[in-house]
Amino acid sequence: MVRRKCIEMSNGEIKLAVTLDFGPRIIRFGFCGMENELLEDSPTTVDSELGIWKLVGGHRFTHSPENVPRTYIPDNMPVKYEILENGIRVLQAREEWTQIDKEMEIIINSEKNQVTINHKLINKGPWPIELSVWNITAMALGGIEIIPQSSLDTGVLPNRNIVLWEYSSMTDKRVHWLDKYIVIEQNPDMKGPFKLGINNVDGWAAYINNGNMFIKKFKHCRGRSYPDSGVSYETYVNDNVIEMESLSPVIRVEYGHEAVHVETWSIEKGIKLEKIDAESVDNLVKKYIV
Repeated sequence: MVRRKCIEMSNGEIKLAVTLDFGPRIIRFGFCGMENELLEDSPTTVDSELGIWKLVGGHRFTHSPENVPRTYIPDNMPVKYEILENGIRVLQAREEWTQIDKEMEIIINSEKNQVTINHKLINKGPWPIELSVWNITAMALGGIEIIPQSSLDTGVLPNRNIVLWEYSSMTDKRVHWLDKYIVIEQNPDMKGPFKLGINNVDGWAAYINNGNMFIKKFKHCRGRSYPDSGVSYETYVNDNVIEMESLSPVIRVEYGHEAVHVETWSIEKGIKLEKIDAESVDNLVKKYIV
């Protein structure tokens, strides 16, 4: 594991670590004295005219729709930070190519196992821009992800859209297509990428690993425009990583203004999914999430 300069926060039950020598990035989240629920290292890199971007691991955010080199501007420089009551505000040096400031505000709940993260993209360029705030959490390997499908009653109209990338196989054995959920297993022995997006109207996704369940929640804004054919949640998996990704609606940002997207994280202890079937998943979701 690479040694990094970090600030740690804890409420006595959970602990997280925020990197200071690059970022903004959360590199650790989990119960005190237990495994890190986030991936800490990854060999993935993207080489572009703006430099070599490194996945590294943990939780980060950027701007969508995805584009090279814009989405993969290296975040290798130290960040500025400000200590808050029960939290921290972290600011990345301005992206010269985009004239965007990235700010992450992380608040830990003192009474329960929950963290709130405010992600801000601030336009410091001379013209308005349109973008979506794209929050990406790389999870520790070997777990199981649960994604809800829409149950909206839309009459004769469709109630969900599921989008796939060109390399995604409908018969990928890591992916389980249930009626109410999509369940994805991260298997370090299975190479090859798979990515999907969905209009996640319920605004949550979960990841079970190490006997714990990580729950990411966010707001899905019905009627708003989203990137990548209208999806508010995406996930990517291969043998080295699995990413849980929420997106804001596409926002027009004037000079000096900001686009904001908020996530709430929580964690439950002693969780095990005995079988990947409709009843087992539904019982777990009803007990701990909805």
